[in-house]
Amino acid sequence: MKCFLKLNAVACVYALLILIPFELMANVYRISRLTNWDIQKVNLYTEAILMLDIIGGTILLFFLTRKWFKGRNVKYWTTILWIPYLLLFIYLIASLFPITYGGDVPNPATGFIIIGGLIMYPFYILVLNFVETLSDVQPTQNR
Repeated sequence: MKCFLKLNAVACVYALLILIPFELMANVYRISRLTNWDIQKVNLYTEAILMLDIIGGTILLFFLTRKWFKGRNVKYWTTILWIPYLLLFIYLIASLFPITYGGDVPNPATGFIIIGGLIMYPFYILVLNFVETLSDVQPTQNR
């Protein structure tokens, strides 16, 4: 049961790791309107948060996976399990913060970027889990 909860917690973190940049990219106009910042400033902050999210999230998930799953292959299930959490989070955000002003609708190109990110994200998770597995392998000694 503990492994099941840990697996779902890691999958939830993976979903949050991709949700934050997507929501920031999709809500640039809303953030600009509410904070009275120009679009360039919002894009700059979005890019900075995106880089911090990727670097910090990768390090966090690498060590969290290493600590909780210690060489177990159950960690590869996170490649699929993040999807329901992402859908749940997107639904909650869309329900709690609907677009009421027409000027806040995201640029259509943002959708293509998000689709590309969603296609590549499972491979990122697989690579991260594989690198974590390789880091656990003990080298053999030749005598």
